[in-house]
Formats: sequence, structure tokens, C-alpha cells
Amino acid sequence: MQITLYVGNLPWRLTEDELAEAFSTCSKVENVRIITDRETGRSRGFGFVEVAESDVPRAMELMNGFELKGRKLIVNQARPRTTDSS
Repeated sequence: MQITLYVGNLPWRLTEDELAEAFSTCSKVENVRIITDRETGRSRGFGFVEVAESDVPRAMELMNGFELKGRKLIVNQARPRTTDSS
């Protein structure tokens, strides 16, 4: 089973391939998404990395606070999307 990790404080010019490469040092990466602004296409500074459930503790321990291109990453287990029913 795959678990999605939230990754914040991403460098603005970081690519999905570079993020996958960074996480591949501690886990098998299943999928990577960097969230972009719909209008400008620029990174919003956060993304998601899917890893095997068994790799979650190690990935969080090693990557939370890891410096990547001058920025310290923030890594948490992603929360499920909520729908706004108002």
C-alpha cells in the first residue's frame, strides 16, 4: 500500500524528477506531484510524494528538515482531501 507524504518549503525551481531523486535515497518512490498555480504554472512551494507504507517512518525521519537547494523541507503524512459542502 502506498502512503502520500506532504512535502512543503520546496525550492521554487525544483522539478518533480529532482524531488523524486531526493526521496529515492531513502524510499522507493511511486509517484511525485509538485502543485502549481493554475494561472501562472509556477510552483506553489509544496507537493506530494507517494512511498511504500513500510518506508514512511524512514522517509519522514530522513527528509524532514533535509536541505534541498538551500531550503529545508517539511515532510508530514498527507491528510485526506476534504470536500467543502457549503
